[in-house]
Amino acid sequence: MIEQSITYLTAILLGVMLFFSFVVAPSTFRFLNEEYARKFIRGIFPLYYLLNLSISLIVVLLIAYLSDFGLKFYLMLSICILFFISNFFLMPLINKFKDKGKEKNFQISHFTSVAINFVQIIFLLIILIK
Repeated sequence: MIEQSITYLTAILLGVMLFFSFVVAPSTFRFLNEEYARKFIRGIFPLYYLLNLSISLIVVLLIAYLSDFGLKFYLMLSICILFFISNFFLMPLINKFKDKGKEKNFQISHFTSVAINFVQIIFLLIILIK
């Protein structure tokens, strides 16, 4: 039953990430003007990261409970740590660069967040396939 919970939670995490990446974020800038889109993104991203951090942490704890310290554990732990870094370090940095008009720094930090998200999705696929 715990193994099944791990699989379900991992699939839910992947689904949330894919939906957010390919539906919510692009639609925000398509349907809202820049001012409202910026406010919405700044409000929703912390929730996105905290939800995903919580789910990934639960999965890490469940895997640890099973004493299964293989590839799945370390990939999920990496995903969890990356959500923590993205929420508490990278997002504030991205917002700061945008607010101060440091466009190049913003572009680099934003690209970093997108790359992290992509790596996390790859890790989740590996976990689900294994």
